[in-house]
Amino acid sequence: MTKTHQGPALLGEKAPLPASPDEAELDLVPNPHPGETYLVRFTAPEFTSLCPVTGQPDFAHIVIDYAPGEWLVESKSLKLYLGSFRNHGAFHEDCTLRIALDLKNAMSPRWLRIGGYWYPRGGIPIDVFWQSSEPPQGLWLPDQGVPPYRGRG
Repeated sequence: MTKTHQGPALLGEKAPLPASPDEAELDLVPNPHPGETYLVRFTAPEFTSLCPVTGQPDFAHIVIDYAPGEWLVESKSLKLYLGSFRNHGAFHEDCTLRIALDLKNAMSPRWLRIGGYWYPRGGIPIDVFWQSSEPPQGLWLPDQGVPPYRGRG
């Protein structure tokens, strides 16, 4: 289970890459505008995990959008958390949903969605999408900006 801290425990400190998502820590900081409806976006265009069958690396472009509640996730801890998947063997769907649910459970955002745009393995790109609920009324929700995979065509 991913650990959560309220306050930036990792910020400003030298922190090694966790060996797995279970060893990763997500730092939370108070939302300075908890009454406002706004969107936070994190984009990880070079996400890596391992295929649980072959042990070969899998690559994805991950886009995380959320409408904060009382807490924000601190970006350095998120970067280390996402990096911890480099030695983690799991299918695309599991990695994408694990990230979404870990963030949802840690922050309790008003709303969260994730797009996992996985690069082809075996000639088939796999895209995985999840959202916690309908977006809050009045939330500006831009497109995630990742074009569908087209190969050479």
